[in-house]
Amino acid sequence: MEQTFTYNNLYQFTHSVFTAIGCSEKDATTATKVLLSADVRGIDSHGIARLTGYIRLWEAGRINATPDIKITYQTPSTAVVDGDAGLGLVVAPFAMQVAIDKATNAGTGWVSVRNSNHFGIAGYHAMMALEHDMTGIAMTNASALVAPTFSIERMLGTNPIAVAIPANKQPAFVADFATTTASNGKLEILQRKNGDAPTGWVQDAAGSDTNNAHALKDGGIMLPLGSDREHGSHKGYALGSIVDIFSAVLSGASYGPWAPPFPAYVPMPENMPGKGLGHFFGAMRVDAFRPADEFKDHMDNWIGRFRAATPAPGHEKVLIPGDPEREMEAIRMKEGIPINESVFNELGKIGNKFGITL
Repeated sequence: MEQTFTYNNLYQFTHSVFTAIGCSEKDATTATKVLLSADVRGIDSHGIARLTGYIRLWEAGRINATPDIKITYQTPSTAVVDGDAGLGLVVAPFAMQVAIDKATNAGTGWVSVRNSNHFGIAGYHAMMALEHDMTGIAMTNASALVAPTFSIERMLGTNPIAVAIPANKQPAFVADFATTTASNGKLEILQRKNGDAPTGWVQDAAGSDTNNAHALKDGGIMLPLGSDREHGSHKGYALGSIVDIFSAVLSGASYGPWAPPFPAYVPMPENMPGKGLGHFFGAMRVDAFRPADEFKDHMDNWIGRFRAATPAPGHEKVLIPGDPEREMEAIRMKEGIPINESVFNELGKIGNKFGITL
């Protein structure tokens, strides 16, 4: 059973919660916008359903509500940012803005981040570059839940990649995807609905295929994009590894099986090689390569031609990355955002804790 809330309802509640744990007005506003951007775009796994997890991390002393986020090393086009254990929802926009500022001056900007936490949807941060006529790139490592191809050991996170590319009259190209067959959040949604996981999403602790959406609780493991070697899982494994290295090895965050787990009740790994989770951001000024208007006109042409591609039987049209999320945003900003009953109950507990009503 679901209940529907307006964006403003959820915004006021979420903002009040972040303020209650000590976030400044500015940081609470930023964190709320980033978090709810997932809900309005239909990515329910990374939106307000995650709020409980952030609060538990704060209660466990793993999130600093008043971080001193700073650049620890930089060149004209690169930087390393230390998030001071802040909310990734706050640290990531800070770092992406650094990348944009550097791109403004140098043509491109690249920023690696350490000592951060879960940063919401990668697409939000990549899209920050669009209004500057820049291409944006965002990625992050995450809790180790994924087995490399041929393994039954959790070594990588779902490690998403997002790329946002501006166009002119057409909407921007926005690709935002996990490097696993499905994100952990999608498994959590199935768990709330008591549904089965499609074959190829997870394997059990012994390495056999399973449709049990609760498999991770029994020692199961998520699978890289492709699911198995015959379907290209080695490529998903490679993509997840690239994200881990760029985000964490490069910045000084903890990587691979040492990445801090999102659930606060899971013990931190021993002998962690770095600080917190890591992110990686890039911004590229379009006019560093060719005139921006010329490029965006050709992006319109590219998008238009792909939209006109002949659809396969049973499909009405060919989509461009970002289309489903844009369509969902238009619907949810008008009709409201549905909240699963179990999520609503968890939010109610947070509200009771801080004296806030949803």
